[in-house]
Amino acid sequence: MKTNYEIRYAAHPEDARSYDTKRIRRDFLIERVFAPNEVNMVYSMYDRMIVGGALPVGEVLTLEAIDPLKAPFFLTRREMGIFNVGGPGVVKAGDAVFELGYKEALYLGSGDRTVTFESVDAAQPAKFYFNSVTAHRNYPDKKVTKQDAVVAHMGSLEGSNERDINKMLVNQVLPTCQLQMGMTELATGSVWNTMPAHVHSRRMEAYFYFEVPAEHAVCHFMGEVDETRHLWMQNEQAVLSPEWSIHSAAATHNYTFIWGMGGENLDYGDQDFSLITDLK
Repeated sequence: MKTNYEIRYAAHPEDARSYDTKRIRRDFLIERVFAPNEVNMVYSMYDRMIVGGALPVGEVLTLEAIDPLKAPFFLTRREMGIFNVGGPGVVKAGDAVFELGYKEALYLGSGDRTVTFESVDAAQPAKFYFNSVTAHRNYPDKKVTKQDAVVAHMGSLEGSNERDINKMLVNQVLPTCQLQMGMTELATGSVWNTMPAHVHSRRMEAYFYFEVPAEHAVCHFMGEVDETRHLWMQNEQAVLSPEWSIHSAAATHNYTFIWGMGGENLDYGDQDFSLITDLK
């Protein structure tokens, strides 16, 4: 197996206004989340969230404590949320064993223990997408399925944004220190998410887009309300969203995305909305 990581530094919104396409993609887009028998991650200075993926193909992959953590174990001072977006898989955290099917999630609290990822069938490997943030205490590990989620049905087909927001690793379902994660599924014929656009100044966010057919793409919108930018993204790619940035998307096909947040508050509804007609 191989572990790869990189560090992404935070940007001031006034500086980000001058970024060209190459710089925006370098600083915010995570192009390679999955690679066979690799654990890939980005250590972000936005609330020190780590965004990554593990793709075990005939091997057992270990979640290593990368050097920036300066800790004996990855979870020594961290909590994490894991979503399986591939075939059946198994996550082991210390002595605990969790089987995860497609679109099932797992919360792991902080504490010194080894975490491993493996696939049930190498021909249909599991794909473990994860977010991790710092934690001040330990909360119990818990597997969460869509049946456990708080589901908000929003939008309409007429508005091209009919969708189910599955709030899965959130404080209405289980206790966490600061991590909040969920999965939004767009209905057939719908392509817009997170409209009207909003920001939440006390939380950063990461988006991971999947179920995007190979011949299609997602256009992710970011930036300040009056100074927006866009990123064209492919299937199974992720993007960092600073606390000062909107986070929205439209695609050439319906899709699903996993959202993860870290910051100083756990209130999902703490959002500052903008009118669609105010976007520039």
